[in-house]
Order: sequence, then C-alpha cells, then structure tokens
Amino acid sequence: MNLKQAILETLAYSDVFDHPLTLGELHKFLVASAPQDEIEKCAAGMDAVACKDGYYFLAHRTEILDIRQTREVHSQKAFKRAVFYGRILGRLPFIRMAALTGSLAMLNLSKNSDMDYLIVARHGRVWTARAFALLLDRIARLFGDVICPNVIVSERTLEWNTRNIYAAREFAQMIPISGMDVYRRLIEVNAWVTDFLPNAFPSVDRFETGSNPNRRNLFEFFFNGKLGDRFEQWEMDRKIARFKKQQGYGAETNFSADICQGNFDHHGLWALKALEDRLIGLQVEK
Repeated sequence: MNLKQAILETLAYSDVFDHPLTLGELHKFLVASAPQDEIEKCAAGMDAVACKDGYYFLAHRTEILDIRQTREVHSQKAFKRAVFYGRILGRLPFIRMAALTGSLAMLNLSKNSDMDYLIVARHGRVWTARAFALLLDRIARLFGDVICPNVIVSERTLEWNTRNIYAAREFAQMIPISGMDVYRRLIEVNAWVTDFLPNAFPSVDRFETGSNPNRRNLFEFFFNGKLGDRFEQWEMDRKIARFKKQQGYGAETNFSADICQGNFDHHGLWALKALEDRLIGLQVEK
C-alpha cells in the first residue's frame, strides 16, 4: 500500500466516527509505516484530503470539525470522572488491570455517554470481578454515570483472536489507568496490532497504577477457595444463560470462564462495513 492510500484509509476509518485527526494522530493511526514529516508533505498534495485548524479529514467532510470540537468539550468532564472510576476499578478484588476504551478514550462522546472499560481479572475469577465492577456501576449511576465493563478477560487469556483494523484501533486508542505491568503484557502478546498500525506505540506511563492491597486482599481472602469457586460458577452460569437469550448474542459476543465480551450491538461489524463503503466511494483498493 502506498502512502496516499494509507492516508485515505486512515482518514476514512476516523470519518466513520466523525473524528478528524491531528497530524500526530494521523501518524499514530496510519495503516502504513511512515515518518510524520513525510505524511504531512504527502497529505498536503492530496485533493481528497483537507486540513484546517490543524485537523486532517476527507475533503468533502468539513462539518466534522465542529463535531469533534463540540464532542471534546462534552467529553472532558466525563473523561476525568472515567479516570477516577478506572482507578477504583483497579483497586477492586480480582481486578488486575483497568483501561478506558471506546469513544471516551478519544474524547469523542456522542449521545451515548457510557464509560467503556477493558478489564483484566485474575484467572478463575473473571465473573466475580465483573460482579464487583457492576457494583461500582450501581454506585456511579447515582451520580449520573454509567460504567460498562464491556470486555473482561483472564490474565491467562490476554491474546486476542479477532485481528482486524477495528480491534487494532481499539488497542491503540486504549488508555491504561491501573495495572501497568499487566498492560505491558497485554501489548506484548498482541504485537499483531503493529501489523495494522505500524506507528502506534501505546504509552504505558500516562497514569500511575492505583492499588489498595490490604482491602483487596481482604475481599479476595473471603472469595478464595471452594466458596469463591461456587460463587464464580454460579455467577457465570446464570449470566451466560441470560445473555444467550439477549438480542445480538453470537456475532461479537464471547462468554466463557476466561472471557466476558458483550458487544451485542455489533459495533465492530458496523464500523468495518462503514469503512468498506467509504473506501469504495474513494476508490481505495484493499
């Protein structure tokens, strides 16, 4: 893929979410390897690409500039609260890492103001960790916030099976809040992300690791052993039975002892189809 095609494909993907990119973001999310100054020079000579106020976007989509700026203002306060909740998540029993994902990680909240997280839990306690996360969600809702632990995986199941541009972008956009040691392992075992985004080097030092080992260990003590095993099995069985009846189950959902992934709205499939439609319109070959 030549650089012009890579720039178009990168901007087309971000266009799906009405999100123009800064030069730094265009470099980070570019679907090809290239230095930033070369990207800037190439984009300046492309009729299909426009640049205004430091943002790059498809030439016919000037309106998304205002959309990004409006959403950033709307997202700022929610982002600060999401970091606060993420630090609490990192202190909960059996949770070893919490990272902010989705639109809020990009300061691109639209109508849906949910706070999406990827959580890594101790092996054998994925569903117990989820129960504690949902308990925090109930408290957060009292203050008008919604915590969505959309993906929870075991420490032993860090490698992703789904490998496409959507999954790669989710990884690259992810903001780790707690559990930096686990985050580093997560990135290492998912090195395939750089096959899609060669310039994406996620920062592992943006936030301090929050922990409260004494309180966490106390709760983990009570949920260890046979009693904890029974609760884990009971919680998993009843939740999976409920999820199987939910509309949207199957295509982008994955539930087991090591994974709880509940993308019932097929957001990934929608994004990939929208990207394909844009690339066809731009006559970009895949």
